[in-house]
Amino acid sequence: MSFSEIDISLFFFVNHVLQNNLFDITMPFITSRAYLLLIPFVALFFLKDWKRAGIVLILSLTSLALSDWGSHMLKHVFERPRPCNALEGVHLLVGCSSSYSMPSNHAVNAFAFASPFFILFKNKIRYAFVIVALLVGFSRVYVGVHYPSDVLVGALMGVALAISVIGLYKWSYERFKEKPYTAILFIFLLAISLFRIYYITRGPFDLSPDEAHYWEWSRRLDWSYYSKGPVIAYLIHIGTAIFGDTVFGIRIMAVVFSAFSSVIIYILGKKLYDEQVGLLSAILIQIVPLFSIFGVLFTIDSPFIFFWILSLFLFWKAISSQQSAVKTKSQESGVIRQRRKESKNSKDFRLTTFVSRLYWPLLGLFIGLGLLTKYTMTFFYLCAFLFLLLSKEDRRLLLTKGPYIACIISLAVFSPVIIWNADHDWVTFKHTAGQVHMAEGIQASLKSFFEFLGSQFGVITPFLLILMAVSVWRLRKQREGAFLFWFSVPIIAFFLLKSLQAKVQANWALPGYLAGIIVFSAFYINPVRKKVSSFKASPELSNGVYSEGRGTKIFIATAVLLSMVVTSLAHYPSILNLPAKMDPTSRLRGWKELGAEVTGLYEKMSATRSVFIFSDRYQVSSELAFYIKGHPVTYCINLGRRMNQYDLWPGFSKLLHHDAIFVRIGDTAIPGKVANAFEKVEKRVFTVHTKKKMKIRDYSLFLCYDFKGIKEEKPGSY
Repeated sequence: MSFSEIDISLFFFVNHVLQNNLFDITMPFITSRAYLLLIPFVALFFLKDWKRAGIVLILSLTSLALSDWGSHMLKHVFERPRPCNALEGVHLLVGCSSSYSMPSNHAVNAFAFASPFFILFKNKIRYAFVIVALLVGFSRVYVGVHYPSDVLVGALMGVALAISVIGLYKWSYERFKEKPYTAILFIFLLAISLFRIYYITRGPFDLSPDEAHYWEWSRRLDWSYYSKGPVIAYLIHIGTAIFGDTVFGIRIMAVVFSAFSSVIIYILGKKLYDEQVGLLSAILIQIVPLFSIFGVLFTIDSPFIFFWILSLFLFWKAISSQQSAVKTKSQESGVIRQRRKESKNSKDFRLTTFVSRLYWPLLGLFIGLGLLTKYTMTFFYLCAFLFLLLSKEDRRLLLTKGPYIACIISLAVFSPVIIWNADHDWVTFKHTAGQVHMAEGIQASLKSFFEFLGSQFGVITPFLLILMAVSVWRLRKQREGAFLFWFSVPIIAFFLLKSLQAKVQANWALPGYLAGIIVFSAFYINPVRKKVSSFKASPELSNGVYSEGRGTKIFIATAVLLSMVVTSLAHYPSILNLPAKMDPTSRLRGWKELGAEVTGLYEKMSATRSVFIFSDRYQVSSELAFYIKGHPVTYCINLGRRMNQYDLWPGFSKLLHHDAIFVRIGDTAIPGKVANAFEKVEKRVFTVHTKKKMKIRDYSLFLCYDFKGIKEEKPGSY
């Protein structure tokens, strides 16, 4: 007898042979309301030792959350139908879900929740949790919705996850006693990374148009691309090579780079000030709306943030190490005269010099990688030059080789973009010139200025933006403060001025706020103050050490709390129930439904003739390529729009006598040029709604038959 036959036999034994009136009444209750049985026992533990019980309850709930998420993911790995859907004659006492059967979520959750109480308490009450968990597992078989093996695997998984959570807690507790800041950072990043993985797999958002387009790039790896460098494409290629062409495969890199960014900003804050500043900066970067979203959505800003912070750190280490080497050499001169180069200081000098020289090449490498990710990285050159030029202590470094070595290496790393553009009519440079509206010349637009200013209050939040500005200004005369000042103010000031001339996107000034986060943490949140000689005497100043009053503390707490609230609402916008036109996240919804609708039409039409799919927008073409079953090649026709990456790839002009599906956003007519290229065209309107039946957008789907050919147009703008 095979394992499957044994499993089915055991299922019918429980579901049929053990059937009785008492179980018919109690098992449906246990399968759906077992938590009511545990409440009295949890209360008893709290009465005996509420502190210990509170910790165990947190561990149990953590295990429960992880187990519920993990079991849902495993269901899609095994894809085993439930017995009530696969077998005849099942004695079914509850609804039979269409979800998969292996493992049993109820069993996983029950054992995950019960295990911490059983393991960490040593009295007899703990056995009640095991009994309830066993009853839950038994009930899932008895009511007819799971096989015994589903329950067994679920129980083992729940126990294993609970043991892992307990082990992690004990390790963290011991680590916290030795190094509290690193322990807090590790637990925080682990928790938020797990949440983000859960959110990516279970959250409400489809791929953004940019993510889908970058995924299209990753299917056609190249030295560079029309509007950006190649790093984003290669990173997505790595993610999808491991996890497949899925939303998770694309976005997992966002989780990784966001966590690494926190680690690096922690180290930088620690080097500039102390561990507390580093920790607070690492946490803030995860809760400020502008940065937190790039821990979920994988666009160029996710790796760019990491490369910018890492370059900041390497630049600080480079200039600090070189200053240290110079001081060591100066101190060594007397020793040389006395001991003739035999002192230990001579070895220290050589080692310090070697390390300081290593930082400059590394800096060049990561600036180059930043440039290959986002061209805004060019501001790093400007900021670094201004800091060195205007810093009395560091100005002499401009006369050393280090900065120029870093510059040359960064340009060498960036060279693939230049080589690629030389072969493609310099389209990236033309596109960038178009993005910054160079052709429009000097003009004033208060509308775009206030739009950009308002967007900054939105992505940073008003109170936090004000406090950042104050802290950057107040600490500018310290060496550390000046360093952060010159990597913040020039960038933000440039885009503020630029917004007077033309529209500026909200995230373009992003790198300027990274330095602002560190300064804000050092100036306002860190209770261990640095002496700031630039402060004037005030009631809040004592011996050169700044300390805020009660009102300021409330303002700071409100600023941080408001950032957390805005970030939370950005993750779950349905709470506000905004209309699609007012909801910026609506552009992340409706694509999966469109893909499913077009898939049905595509499969039906493909039964009689080859079919290709195209749109007049690269966003739609990219989303269709991802969400249509099988990920077919899609095209983007040029009907007078500006150039995009699809224009550099082969078009569909040679697909004569094929049928096609043409997709446009909105309830709109088909352009005459497209209609004339086919023998017959049929229009269908497809509308996507939210779960609350609110309209997201309309799509016009044109079923086009027998392609006769079309004259391709060259883009008129970039």
